[in-house]
Amino acid sequence: MTIIRPAGTDRPPQSAVLDLRDVRVRFPMARDWRGRVVQSAHALNGVDLRILRGEAFGIVGESGCGKSTLAQVLMGLLPPTEGSVQRQPRDDGRPANVQIVFQDPQSSLDPRLPAWKVIVEPVVVRGRRAAAPESALWQGRAALRARSAELAAQVGLRPETLDRYVHEFSGGQRQRIAIARALSSDPDVIVLDEPTSALDISVQAQILNLLQDLRRRHGLTYVLISHNVSVVRHLCDRIAVMYLGQIVEQGAARDVLESPRHPYTRELLDAVPRLDRPWVDDAPAAPVELPGNRTLPVGCFFRERCPWATRGCELPQPLLHDADAPQHLFRCHVAQRSPRRPE
Repeated sequence: MTIIRPAGTDRPPQSAVLDLRDVRVRFPMARDWRGRVVQSAHALNGVDLRILRGEAFGIVGESGCGKSTLAQVLMGLLPPTEGSVQRQPRDDGRPANVQIVFQDPQSSLDPRLPAWKVIVEPVVVRGRRAAAPESALWQGRAALRARSAELAAQVGLRPETLDRYVHEFSGGQRQRIAIARALSSDPDVIVLDEPTSALDISVQAQILNLLQDLRRRHGLTYVLISHNVSVVRHLCDRIAVMYLGQIVEQGAARDVLESPRHPYTRELLDAVPRLDRPWVDDAPAAPVELPGNRTLPVGCFFRERCPWATRGCELPQPLLHDADAPQHLFRCHVAQRSPRRPE
């Protein structure tokens, strides 16, 4: 199955649909006898992001880097401890509508409902929460059935199968139901949380092609959260690399994946089997122990694992601009002094 590659990034400037400023999230881990927090887990540590309308934005990193926490913040399910999250208003004045497609549709879809009810459930919920119904879709069973059949056709499901329950569908079909469900409430942004990791390789390609088609058809914005670099490479226009709750590198997908500047990004990409490499990795192997997030490292968060650590890494590292690609940012003073493609 051929994967449809995304359109080029040479498109007109877009407005931001989501804007995160210095977002920090801490979870209390221990309290003293008075109930005061004495120890916290630092999940996000100063995240700045501008998600542009109509783009596919990828967030990559190893387990525990804060990707899932960031997804909850984007969805509005988790308020930040510090910082701000702004959703740009729609034409009707309401904030941007953000929906999500989870990694495992088997556990994220209600097994008690037939597929057609699963698909239109967000429409019903949003209508009930509003002071007045936001559309006529949720007012009658026939309208809801028609809406579910329309969405099913868009994601490649036969309408006559929608009376089945979720467990009666294959894994790929369940993920199509999850995508149709996310589309049902007319979203501006869809957060894709590892949407293909539970699927076979051939089915993964089909789902990626479907997502590309729906993005063009509906003008959607995607935020893809994944550790699969290949999926991110095919789907995303821009990428942010996370480590220990920080964004350590960000830029156009081609710049980040073909000319990585931060040592952690290079280490992350080195773990992906490839026949060719655009750079020569002549650095010694870094230790594999992952630091905890209860006590944050001093200076560069990656310093204890970095084979290029040197004087100056003990200081906080701001995001720096690549001289050859101003939109390519990285959090490493050593990379700033090194050539873009090290020999």
